[in-house]
Amino acid sequence: MIAGLRALGRKVPAPGWMILALLLGFAAGVVLGQASSGVVAAAGLIGGLWLDMLRMTVVPLVFALVVTGVAGLRSEAGRLGGRMLVVLAALLLLSAVVAALLVPPLLAMSPISPTVTDALRGAFPPASVSVPSATEAVRALVPVNIVASAAAGAMVPLVIFALVLGWALGRIEPMRAAATLAPLQGLADAMVVIVGAVLRVAPVGIAALAFTIGASAGTGAIAMLGHYILVQWVVAIVLAAACYAVARIWGGAPLWSFARAAAPAQAVAASTQSSLATLPAMLAGTARLGVPEAEAGVVLPLAVAVFKITAPSNALLVGLAMAWMAGVPVAPTQIVLAVPLAIVSTFAVLGMPGAVSFVAATSPAAMVLGAPLELLPVMLAVDMLPDMVRTVANVTADLAATLMVARDK
Repeated sequence: MIAGLRALGRKVPAPGWMILALLLGFAAGVVLGQASSGVVAAAGLIGGLWLDMLRMTVVPLVFALVVTGVAGLRSEAGRLGGRMLVVLAALLLLSAVVAALLVPPLLAMSPISPTVTDALRGAFPPASVSVPSATEAVRALVPVNIVASAAAGAMVPLVIFALVLGWALGRIEPMRAAATLAPLQGLADAMVVIVGAVLRVAPVGIAALAFTIGASAGTGAIAMLGHYILVQWVVAIVLAAACYAVARIWGGAPLWSFARAAAPAQAVAASTQSSLATLPAMLAGTARLGVPEAEAGVVLPLAVAVFKITAPSNALLVGLAMAWMAGVPVAPTQIVLAVPLAIVSTFAVLGMPGAVSFVAATSPAAMVLGAPLELLPVMLAVDMLPDMVRTVANVTADLAATLMVARDK
């Protein structure tokens, strides 16, 4: 399956084409948008159809991935060891909490013009999300009718049911569990193929949506996206800095020693934007820190494969940023509900192509936050710009996690 997904990923347009489509579509919208309402309507129709084809896969894809992923955790836990699972889960929770606390005030530092907000809200109406009380929010966690939850796009109860179902399937006889897991795995594979096919024409859809944004919001959208990218950088830098503290307090490494050991891997990460490419440098760094080669040789490859500390923060950041752009108020209760979804989605999208995983990982939290998913392709198009600093943070977290796991062995 993984080989097939990687082959599919190679067919998805390169990020450069997406950014070019975004820039051309936006520029055309600013220049031509006011000249003809018919052109704007046509662009909105094309972009809307493309986006709807993408959105129709979100619920079945997330459900199938969570069920099959949780059901397989029993065998995975035996490989990883309980200590490593706890360490990775704690770091992912840290990532989500940092984003939940930092992102709202950081976004608020750059108020959006009411004209731009009204224009975006008119072009991309936000989802209607009622903010429940604390008691109602807790009661709503358990779905009474899972079909109704799926139809309504209620991601929190849907994911909770998927978690429980996956846990139950992991505890029954494998042969019997396979009767349910095989169709769900096939469903997940089929959804990935559909998403990949839709993303092959991503430049067309992104250009159409960008045209609509340019025509409605004008040049104010440039500053808006620039601030969003800046917030991405700030959050990733904060997470990387937090990993230094983790390595010192729980990993037992002096700060200067950890910084020197991590620097080569961070340099490779910044230049390649690939955690996998940094593996040799990370192995050398852990050896310099005194981690036995036998332990680092097991922990680091698994950390690179299944762990990205910036994934939960990015899922929350994208949803909060889309709500901020459209002027959608987000209640603290919604952010609290989005935190576990951001963490679960980290594991649900393992092994998927980058663009496909971006959609699957960010959509659940965005839906809970009431953000307009119509802006998601724009976020996808600019996602490569902050990816360098996110990769550096991910590599730093891999090294810190390895120290934490090795310290108690």
